[in-house]
Amino acid sequence: MKNFFAFLFFSLAVGVYGLQNDMVWINGGAFTMGSSANERGRSNNESPQHQVTVSSFYIGKYPVTQAEYLEVMGTNPSHFKGPDLPVEQVNWFNAVEFCNKLSHKEGLTPAYTINGNNVSWNPFSNGYRLPTEAEWEYACRAGTATPFYSGTSVDAAGWHSGNSGGRTHPVGEKQPNLWGLYDMHGNVLEWCWDWMGTYSGEAKTDPQGDPSGSMRVYRGGSWRFEAHQVRSAYRFGNRPSVQSFIMGFRLARSGN
Repeated sequence: MKNFFAFLFFSLAVGVYGLQNDMVWINGGAFTMGSSANERGRSNNESPQHQVTVSSFYIGKYPVTQAEYLEVMGTNPSHFKGPDLPVEQVNWFNAVEFCNKLSHKEGLTPAYTINGNNVSWNPFSNGYRLPTEAEWEYACRAGTATPFYSGTSVDAAGWHSGNSGGRTHPVGEKQPNLWGLYDMHGNVLEWCWDWMGTYSGEAKTDPQGDPSGSMRVYRGGSWRFEAHQVRSAYRFGNRPSVQSFIMGFRLARSGN
């Protein structure tokens, strides 16, 4: 009975919140990816800095919420419950499946072909997908070169272990970046398309990461991470099958 009322609450909540994940158009351009040697809290995997050119694309204004996930997938795996909280405890495979199901729902061409644990991406599709690591950092920075899009302090822009109270928070409560994106710093980690690899230092255009690997990239840090771990350049990854109450995702779409 308790589970029934929980499901009923979220079903009603979807009617209130709906698929609210507005997509923001990001004009393409070039930026310096990675962190400088004197950036406080940086990791070795953020170097060497290199020039990256990114084509125009769409990205979600917010991380995917629990109301959105429930409407598309029919379930809510999150530990911290709330329709306007970011969905969490989703692995990378859950995220790409959501992208395809939402694409079908809206009459778009799915971005992914999924065959068990083998996932391929059609970059010419108009469906929803995960951002590449380069797209994510470009969108997060919004033209800035500071550790956070808010400057040298993140408190106004993101939830981290020092201000989160040990939990996730409703999307959109903190300061957005100059391109109108919220929660790029903290709240939940955000899965990206790429396999985790090392930077070569070479200039690149629309990189998609290594062709294979054992870990998929996540970005942005989380409510449980220290402030230096929610910086724009912060990067790490995990096995795509891993799910946790610190892991969520954000949608993207190609600009074609």
